[in-house]
Amino acid sequence: MKTRIYKHQLNRMNKKIAILTFSLALAFTSCKKEDKQEETPGEEVKTEATSGLQIISDSTKVNWTAYKTTDKVAVGGSFKQIELKNTQNGTTPESVLEGASFSIPVSSLFTNNEDRDSKLKTIFFAALKNTEMIGGAFNFREGKCFLTLTLNDVTKQMEVPYTFENKKFAISSTINLDDFGGQAAIEAINKACFELHKGPDGVSKTWSEVAINGSVQFE
Repeated sequence: MKTRIYKHQLNRMNKKIAILTFSLALAFTSCKKEDKQEETPGEEVKTEATSGLQIISDSTKVNWTAYKTTDKVAVGGSFKQIELKNTQNGTTPESVLEGASFSIPVSSLFTNNEDRDSKLKTIFFAALKNTEMIGGAFNFREGKCFLTLTLNDVTKQMEVPYTFENKKFAISSTINLDDFGGQAAIEAINKACFELHKGPDGVSKTWSEVAINGSVQFE
């Protein structure tokens, strides 16, 4: 009789242990599912945080340096308005600027000298064709930067050295206005500034070479 009671109690105990084990397993599984659900938003945030380079608005700059007298005295200026279009999404400046185009209103020319600004706009650029806007585009091939520039209805592509430091992309080069048929414009501005372009030797000269520098800042 005692043996039967003992077996009955043992069976009841085994059932309780089995129920308890099942409950713990169920609870553990539920916690695991909840943990996975909580991790999902974190993974989404990480994906959204991965992005490419972004151009800082209104950071595009274009400066130029022309030369006068036989001593090649520098005369500097800039353009205050530059519109950069057709940029791409990318993680390098080359991928962002590949195929990008720009347009520069001649009216935004600035040299910090009103008389000079007026002469350049109404005499030099007036002697060129369709120069209300200066246009161009960027392309990259085999680690080199190519600038396509349209001036005086002439379009030419040239390789230009470039740098990318502290998230600033910059080009620096020299163009020869003779390559764009600009001889008449050079003669016109030299005539208007004949005395101003004289050096110690008494010779008045306006050079056809113009140095250009352009940059854009990324973040």
